[in-house]
Amino acid sequence: LPDEDSKIDHYVLEYRKTNFEGPPRAKEDQPWMVVEGIKGTEYTLSGLKFDMKYMNFRVRACNKAVAGEFSEPVTLETRAFMFRLDASTCHQNLRVEELSVEWDATGGKVQDVKAREKDGKGRTASPANSPAR
Repeated sequence: LPDEDSKIDHYVLEYRKTNFEGPPRAKEDQPWMVVEGIKGTEYTLSGLKFDMKYMNFRVRACNKAVAGEFSEPVTLETRAFMFRLDASTCHQNLRVEELSVEWDATGGKVQDVKAREKDGKGRTASPANSPAR
């Protein structure tokens, strides 16, 4: 990190997608994307997609006159967040299957809920079980 009296004015971040783990290859197909004018030592890169597993990053410091050398490139993995929906606890209008979720405006589960209520196994009148929740 630069000292408080450092001459660093801003940073430039470059990144690109790659299919390879580890340091960048000599010949990469993807061009470097550039983010200029970063004032702090932290930056959040948004808009990344999980269509490729790895990304290369490099950064350099700049003062008002000249830019420094790039850092050694770092390769990071962009992992996807995996989750599942539970068909037994989801909203009554959602139809959840193995690999799909579908909105059913007619409330396909309403008949099931009413049948369970008749058997004494349905919802209680508490706000926690309200359909509006």
